[in-house]
Amino acid sequence: MIKNVMLNTALFCVVGFVSAANAQQFCLSTAPISAPDTNFLELENGQLLHSSTNLIWMRCAIGQKWVDETCAGEAEPYTWKQALALSVGYEFNASSNWRLPNIKELSSITERSCTRPSINNDLFPATPPDDFWTSTPSMTDAERAWVVAFFNSSNSIKEKNRTVFVRLVRTALPSER
Repeated sequence: MIKNVMLNTALFCVVGFVSAANAQQFCLSTAPISAPDTNFLELENGQLLHSSTNLIWMRCAIGQKWVDETCAGEAEPYTWKQALALSVGYEFNASSNWRLPNIKELSSITERSCTRPSINNDLFPATPPDDFWTSTPSMTDAERAWVVAFFNSSNSIKEKNRTVFVRLVRTALPSER
């Protein structure tokens, strides 16, 4: 279940800024939950089945490892081209069907009632509150592709040569549904 966490007032410095390193996820208790636990089925070794889309998600960003029911280590940023290449034939939990999600797929796991990160922290722990690549290129600018921002669940286009985080997905097999 998503926890409603209030920012600790001790995090505010004299001029009223919040330290990003010490800030915790903030969720509005009055907003509807967009990615509740009930929409996901926990699978083995750091995977989740999103029941409404029949997609299986890696619980950790690339660079992190699933250890003791959480994501350990640091997520690694990649350029868009590197992210696409990385996803081809990526091996995880005896599957090589992983791919970079499109904009609609990645947006489907955002938790719009929360910020920093805007994702269900219980299901996707230690998600960096930052941009993640999608496979969706910009239709108006060949040098850009779409990202989903997990600091506020927005999306935008970024230059493909920038480095951004990556989370892979695959379509569930009939036996996994």
